[in-house]
Amino acid sequence: MSPRTQGYFFIAITMCIWGGFTIFSRLNTQWQISAWDITALRFGLAFLILMPVLLYKKDTAFLWQKHSVILALIGGVGYCLTAYTAFLYAPAAHAAIFLNGCIPLTTAVAAWILFKQPFDKHTWISLSIMLTALGLMSFLISQSSSHAFGKGDVLLFISAIWWGLFTVLLKQWRLSAWHSMASVAIWSAIIYLPIYLFFIPKHLTEPEPIHLLIQTVFHGIFVVIIATLTYVAAIERLGAFKTGSIVTLAPFIAALLAVPLLGEPLSPAIVCGLVGMGIGALQPWRWLRQDSLTQQLQQQKDQ
Repeated sequence: MSPRTQGYFFIAITMCIWGGFTIFSRLNTQWQISAWDITALRFGLAFLILMPVLLYKKDTAFLWQKHSVILALIGGVGYCLTAYTAFLYAPAAHAAIFLNGCIPLTTAVAAWILFKQPFDKHTWISLSIMLTALGLMSFLISQSSSHAFGKGDVLLFISAIWWGLFTVLLKQWRLSAWHSMASVAIWSAIIYLPIYLFFIPKHLTEPEPIHLLIQTVFHGIFVVIIATLTYVAAIERLGAFKTGSIVTLAPFIAALLAVPLLGEPLSPAIVCGLVGMGIGALQPWRWLRQDSLTQQLQQQKDQ
């Protein structure tokens, strides 16, 4: 396969895993798996896989940097606990809106607060679209008898804040994909597992063993390890913007799949929010402009 084809292949894998994260996290509710338990299982399995590899490669020096610990606290323990808890209360469509849809916004705000990076015009356009969509969605909800917002939505937005901070710090500190992934997995396990084992109530006997196995393998291997590697591989072949734009579609597709798979309804208000937040997060005008410039350069080269 050509590098371009390989890039789209890796994007497809990443999208399947990221979309599956939403579906599988919602299944935790039906399968009676608590957020505390799945977080422990996720990082426990990742630790057992990655630590022997690091020891074999004699590549552990990066773990002793403070950056590794901070990234694990924010993008590992903090993000997972709030996100998994949120999925117990909020449907997949709400996650696409308040988590994945808000990540570009929280990332831009975090970069401005921490490192004084100003908003560019694309961020302002996205912000305007998102606020309009949220306002219209809130208006439609107020006209109906349903109360669509709750603590799950608040936790989803907090998760978006965690991930925005994580993204900005990761970019600023310039850790490689392998080191950042290993840092989050290893230190999250070291920090969280002792607290979980000694102080947190466990409910591992309530779910079916096969359900625990499925969730552990998916979150510990596919989400933590495979999706990170395929995402980076796609960026290397297609560029960061195009890769990020395409994979951002995954949670929105998952929200649609949750209707037949999980029986979650989609109201007009939520559809409005999905469309607005999706456009704001994807920034399709940049993608179209980038493709147009690429075609112009190719035409000039052919001439």
